[in-house]
Amino acid sequence: MSSIAERGLAHLKALYANEASHLNQEAIRKLSSKVALSSQDITKLKVDAIVNAANNHLLGGGGVDGAIHRAAGPQLVEECKPLGGCRDGDAKITKGYNLPSKHVIHTVGPRSEKKEVLTSCYQRCLEVLTENGLRSIAFPCVATGVFGYDKERGANVALGTVRQFLENNPQQIDKVIFCLFNVKDKAIYQELLPVYFPGSDISL
Repeated sequence: MSSIAERGLAHLKALYANEASHLNQEAIRKLSSKVALSSQDITKLKVDAIVNAANNHLLGGGGVDGAIHRAAGPQLVEECKPLGGCRDGDAKITKGYNLPSKHVIHTVGPRSEKKEVLTSCYQRCLEVLTENGLRSIAFPCVATGVFGYDKERGANVALGTVRQFLENNPQQIDKVIFCLFNVKDKAIYQELLPVYFPGSDISL
C-alpha cells in the first residue's frame, strides 16, 4: 500500500471512529459502482448537475468557474445575480443552459485549510442534488486550485464525505463523478478511490 493510500485509510478510520459503518462489504461494493473518475472536461459531461467551484459573488471567475460560465452562456450569470451570492461551504443551484448538464450546483470552498468548510461544500452539493430530485453529479476538485487547499487532503475530504453520504442515502444517487484536471490530481484519486470505494474502477 502506498503512503497516499495509507493516509487515506487513516482518514477513513477516523471518519468512523465514533460510529461504525453499518454496511457489509457487498453493500459497500454496490456503492463503489456509483463512483467514477473522469479526465473529461466537466463542461462536456451529460449529468443531472455539475459542480462549479465558485467565488462568493457567483458571477464567474477564473479556472473551472470561468469555463462553466463561458460554456453555459450569459443566461447563467443572469440567474446567479439575484441569488445574493453564496457563503463558504454552502451551495446553490441554477439551470445549466447551454451545458449538457441540466443544472449547475455552485459551491464556495475555503481559502485556507478549513476541513469543516470543505466537507460542507461536498455535503451541501449532495443535499441540494437530492433535494431537487436529481440523481447524478460531477465534481471538480473544490478549493485545491487557486484557493490553495492541499490536493491530497482535499481528495480525502471529498471521497470521505461522498462515501458517508452514499452510505446514508444509498437509493438517492445513481452516479458521482470526480473530474480530474491535472496529473497530480489523477494520481492521488487513483490511489485513494479504492480505499473509500473498494472494487471501484480507477481508469480514466
